[in-house]
Amino acid sequence: MSKRGAEKSLWDIAIEDSHTAEAEGAKGEEKSILFVGSKNAGKTSIILRFLDKDEPAKPTTALEYTFGRRAKGHNLGKDLAHIYELGGGTWLSKLADIVISPSSLLHSSLALVLDLSKPEALWHTLETWLNHLRSLTDTAIGVAKADNPQIKDKLQKAAWERVGEDNVDKDMMTPFLLPLVIIGAKYDIFQDFDSEKRKVICKTLRFVAHTHGAHLQFFTVKQEALINRTRGVISNFVFGTSASKSVQLEHSKPLVIPAGMDSFNQIGSPPLADGDLGRVTARTPMELWKSAFTSFFPQQNVSDPAMVEDPAKDAQYKEISVDTMRLQKDEELERYRRLAERRMREMERLNEAAA
Repeated sequence: MSKRGAEKSLWDIAIEDSHTAEAEGAKGEEKSILFVGSKNAGKTSIILRFLDKDEPAKPTTALEYTFGRRAKGHNLGKDLAHIYELGGGTWLSKLADIVISPSSLLHSSLALVLDLSKPEALWHTLETWLNHLRSLTDTAIGVAKADNPQIKDKLQKAAWERVGEDNVDKDMMTPFLLPLVIIGAKYDIFQDFDSEKRKVICKTLRFVAHTHGAHLQFFTVKQEALINRTRGVISNFVFGTSASKSVQLEHSKPLVIPAGMDSFNQIGSPPLADGDLGRVTARTPMELWKSAFTSFFPQQNVSDPAMVEDPAKDAQYKEISVDTMRLQKDEELERYRRLAERRMREMERLNEAAA
């Protein structure tokens, strides 16, 4: 036995190692990730699978928070991942500024989850969120510059490192300043789509992801391989684990494309008919792809608050005293409405008689 072991108990040695680690700054890191995207796309399910929690997913009404920890190593601190999920589709997008703030920029990442089974809402959700997240990031950078003048340069440098500073498509790319993964959810439904529809959706998502320097990952809770790959991307973002370099580009299979691993040459041209090329008045490649996609899949506006389910009717928020009072007030309001309608009809009859 060593001299150290003979003089001290194992408990003493453990305490000493712990103190040494703290003195050397071996403290866990903290990072954040914000999940946004399509309503009912499965954001909660993705988070639960990442955390290895075997429990049913509940609807997310607004902004919810959870966390995950990962040990750095023997006698070292644990990394902490702050995980935020924003429900309601695009309607509650303004709540995202709670997470994307000047103080969190250097350790934040984003997951944009899209419902592949609803292409009629896909582009609207994709475009709305990309524009809003970019705007929030720019605003936060503007504020953060007061204390950290070099913050935008740091974020830009990190963004190009993610996609490769010598990327062949560098002149046509505008990498998102925060790490971004676009997750195509409900692949189990999408895989049964007509081949041409799958091709249009896959090519479009590949173009958007590559342009923004984002990871592109398809997901379903019904395929363990896709669960593991999605877990790996998130773990890379929040815990700094090694990123997978596996690539799957075929539209007949689930897309798995790390940031910077695609190319515009492989993606090809937008799915426009020859007769439509001359009629499209797009000013940018993004607008051209938008025209192509929306002509194939006309979009529905899914940001209407009327389309968001009333959380007061959700069983998980049931409170007898509050619900009883709410029911009473609803009944009073209904009686008032009927009384007002009756009085209005009586007034109309009196006016007609007087005339």
